[in-house]
Amino acid sequence: MKKDIEIPIAKDVYVAIIREWNDEFLAKDWNAYVLNNRSDQIDMVLVVSKGFDGDRKTSTMRHGIGIVAAKSFEKIEIVQEDVLSLNNEFFVTYYADNKLYEKRFLFEKNSVSEIALQTIPLIDKEGIWAK
Repeated sequence: MKKDIEIPIAKDVYVAIIREWNDEFLAKDWNAYVLNNRSDQIDMVLVVSKGFDGDRKTSTMRHGIGIVAAKSFEKIEIVQEDVLSLNNEFFVTYYADNKLYEKRFLFEKNSVSEIALQTIPLIDKEGIWAK
């Protein structure tokens, strides 16, 4: 019964928020990315994101990313400065190995800042990893 249900564990797929220069607005923006560090591609990638803190919350955003190649990344969305004072949650769902995977990633409120930046492999830019 319950013991026969296999729940696959998502590994080597991550979410990071990267600090990048925006040529259009001549300013630095925070952008969320999904990173695939697996040796194979992941398919039908869907990302659901929202910000929350008590009574304050953002609208829920849904992003159909599609395919993320092996050892690569895709941009999810721009993250506004105002939203960084909230908890930011990203649910990533994808197919790989003929199985459906899902993982929750969280950026705790005020954890995304210039002083917390570190180099993110694959993208090779400064950013913050989700927990």
